[in-house]
Amino acid sequence: MQRRDFLQKTVASSALLSIGGLSLSSFSTLEERKITILHTNDVHSHIDPFPADHPRNPNMGGAARRASVIEQIRKEEKNVLLLDAGDIFQGTPYFNYYGGELEFKLMSMMKYDLATLGNHDFDNGINGFFTQLPHANFDFVSANYDFKNTILDGIVKPYKVFIKDGIKIGVFGLGVELEGLVDKKLYKETVYNDPIETAKEMTHILKEEKKCDLIICLSHLGFKYRNEPKKVCDILLAQQTKDIDLIIGGHSHTFLDKPVLETNLDGKQVLVNQVGCFGINLGRIDFHFSDDKKYDNTTRNIVLS
Repeated sequence: MQRRDFLQKTVASSALLSIGGLSLSSFSTLEERKITILHTNDVHSHIDPFPADHPRNPNMGGAARRASVIEQIRKEEKNVLLLDAGDIFQGTPYFNYYGGELEFKLMSMMKYDLATLGNHDFDNGINGFFTQLPHANFDFVSANYDFKNTILDGIVKPYKVFIKDGIKIGVFGLGVELEGLVDKKLYKETVYNDPIETAKEMTHILKEEKKCDLIICLSHLGFKYRNEPKKVCDILLAQQTKDIDLIIGGHSHTFLDKPVLETNLDGKQVLVNQVGCFGINLGRIDFHFSDDKKYDNTTRNIVLS
């Protein structure tokens, strides 16, 4: 399947991208396949919803509500991928008492497909993270953390390829610089590699070698740093690479109503999305494939309230 430019995305909750007022769904000769991407980031062990008297997020979030929304979407859509962009751990007593066991069990019950690591996922040390992995019925990817001299060597892979309805989807992970952010004794011999250069390597593998139709980056780099314009972030990642279709971000706790568009090195559009933190929102992006065309139909991110 040859990649072409994304057509300009729809606004808010439009059902299908339109051209000249005519929905592409009207062309019955095209066999259209749809991939639905659901995602979270920086949930930080928030399993219960916020209390009713919370000053900023009353009654919002909660694992049960998220699970219900995900279940309903899966009933409506047959090709769903559920992803997380890191910082699953740390933020409530659940993590202090159970060390991540409950978070992984709940994510497994929701049938997450893949996640990447955030800096707080090292808060019980790399061994603490490893200890909880038997409770996770999903994999982790991180391409720029080199774990070869650690207990995670061979366990956390750089990327994973999914096939949904004949569509090949490559997903790779990128993590933030740990030095100065996380105590060295927690991440031990983990080596941090440049995320931009790593992303170029991953996209080459996924596009040219694995022949993926859709390439997604799970990024825990942060959305954008206004006071540090040269610091690697999702916006720079989109601008300085090619062949990434979607960047699902984390780390900066950025609440976006819907994905933003950036232009890559080839002049093509890249979707960048992030849904804040604490499980308040659930991201949703639908990709449609028809013959050799690929386009997105984005709705506003789902508020779990």
